[in-house]
Amino acid sequence: MSQPSVVVVGSGLAGYTVVRELRKLDATVPITLLSADHGGFYSKPMLSNALATGKTPDSILSAGMIQMSEQLGISVQPYTCVSAINTAAGNVSFEEGGQMAYDRLVLALGADPVRLPIPGEGSSEMLSVNNLDDYRKFRESLEGKRHIAILGAGLIGCEFANDLAAKGYQVSVFDLSLLPLGRLLPPEAGQYFHDRLAAAGVRFLLGTTVGTINRENGCYQLYYGKDEVLEADLVLSAIGLKPRTGLAAAAGIQVNRGIAVNRYLQTSARNIYALGDCAEVEGKILPFILPISHAGRALAATIAGNPTLLHYPAMPVMVKTPACPTVVSPPDPAVKGEWKVEAVENGMKALYYDEDGNLHGFALLGTATGERNTLASRLPPVLA
Repeated sequence: MSQPSVVVVGSGLAGYTVVRELRKLDATVPITLLSADHGGFYSKPMLSNALATGKTPDSILSAGMIQMSEQLGISVQPYTCVSAINTAAGNVSFEEGGQMAYDRLVLALGADPVRLPIPGEGSSEMLSVNNLDDYRKFRESLEGKRHIAILGAGLIGCEFANDLAAKGYQVSVFDLSLLPLGRLLPPEAGQYFHDRLAAAGVRFLLGTTVGTINRENGCYQLYYGKDEVLEADLVLSAIGLKPRTGLAAAAGIQVNRGIAVNRYLQTSARNIYALGDCAEVEGKILPFILPISHAGRALAATIAGNPTLLHYPAMPVMVKTPACPTVVSPPDPAVKGEWKVEAVENGMKALYYDEDGNLHGFALLGTATGERNTLASRLPPVLA
């Protein structure tokens, strides 16, 4: 009797993490990984600071598809796009034609960049960086350019802004928020962060949105505010990410903001699981590295026959902005409390306490980042 097969859709960190962890527990179970792109492995977080660290698109790739297949003893099918899931028959269909049966299916679909519907003939030429192929196009487009406009002053937008400024590019960042990292930092910390990146050469245009992007003589005109205009050589959109839920929704699998899963990462369909940026675990979407690591280990154990509840400890996030080293552990929005902010030498420390005086989050900037581990040990788990 043949072993039950595992099919993983997605070759990003989430897909490869669950495969690696499963191989540690079961050396023989047949695993097929379906990749919409080349199927190689790389660290996606490296993309937003590759310029300053001297990484080329080719050097970012850790291992190609063949190497990953041999290392893990799996079948990797590159450039294979899944078009449909038949939950009753237990198979997936491909855009290229054909089907594949599964006994257990893992959806590691990732997320798509949010694109604002901005008018103007230049809008369609905005770039987004969500994978290595996107980054390769971005790097090629930078050749001969000087002024880069970035839409979005969140984590990714600020990381790219710092990286570009460090290499001598003129950088302008737009955001509707009044301060950068508006969802992660209290106002005092946001101002400190703003000032440090501004000193490094990043220009912030905050509290405003781009209304139109035109193109003339090889340059982009970004119209904002009251008839103000900024001219840039390249426009990068870093507004945010939206979980890829369409494939699951079309198959009748429950989706909310992401593909809904329980603490076993089980979807509403039998023998179908989801993890990573596409998944919503008990209402939480956490598009960061550490949650994927914990989810991959728990799901691998479940698939290997040891049902394992997912636990999320406190998981601080490092913002890769050398101009202002920053570590954040945002509090749960449902927890009522207040920030207490303290300036330290060459840094700032912001701690979020609930009404009973319990620590629920922090933001550490500059030299204060050295307190990361001590403070993280005082935080409650994200999922107990």
